[in-house]
Amino acid sequence: MARLRLLTFNIAHARGPSPIPQVLRRAKTLRANLLRIAELIRRLKVDVVALQEIDENSRWAGSFDHLAFLAEHTGLTHSVYGITNKRLGRFHLSYGNAVLSRYPISHHENVPFGRSAFGEKGFLFTEIEAPCGRLPLFNIHLNHRSRRLRLKQATQLMHHLGDLRRARAAQWKLEPLLCGDFNTPSHLPDAVAMLLGYFEQANNYVLLPKSGRTFPSAWPARALDYVLLPEQCREPRARVIRSLLSDHQPVLVDFVAD
Repeated sequence: MARLRLLTFNIAHARGPSPIPQVLRRAKTLRANLLRIAELIRRLKVDVVALQEIDENSRWAGSFDHLAFLAEHTGLTHSVYGITNKRLGRFHLSYGNAVLSRYPISHHENVPFGRSAFGEKGFLFTEIEAPCGRLPLFNIHLNHRSRRLRLKQATQLMHHLGDLRRARAAQWKLEPLLCGDFNTPSHLPDAVAMLLGYFEQANNYVLLPKSGRTFPSAWPARALDYVLLPEQCREPRARVIRSLLSDHQPVLVDFVAD
């Protein structure tokens, strides 16, 4: 039985763990950190990577495609962006979420939560043609400042999932997986608890990791990054990966789905 390995990672525009903005760093420095991220992905033998705060073409992040760079250096040849922030002109900006995969991505939908040209969050839905069958995956990034906005954003995802179920669920091998940067711990009456309760109406979900903190990476004090797996993902294992490649630490899960 083959295990599928999923990593969720907010890479903070490739600036590393420092709060110093990426605009003050040279493209060479950003590429060097992306190379280290690629090395981590290869070492962990990841099949699918859900990325947040990744730049397609932003002046403040070196004006190059970070996802294409990671695809080249990880050997994971299938990828798609979910851009939530875009601005043209001299100070061009294009970033959001992305999925990088060993397996083909047959369908994707990108949903920004609002219309802001800067700081907007959203989610990327993908269907991945894994060896076990078609795997539906949500990669989400929620607001970091406002509980009210996080709950509103979680409601948007729930409504969208309802539409997806009606249109596409017959093609899915298993119930959707959900991962990303939730920007709130699971023990609070906030978006993580709300989404877990919603997903559990359709299936017996598990929230991972059960222990460990992900932010800030240098001195982890809070758990903000999670993966929700349905019961069809058997024998799940999860751990927070100790690293200083971003201000978040990545979360790795692996499971059997056949």
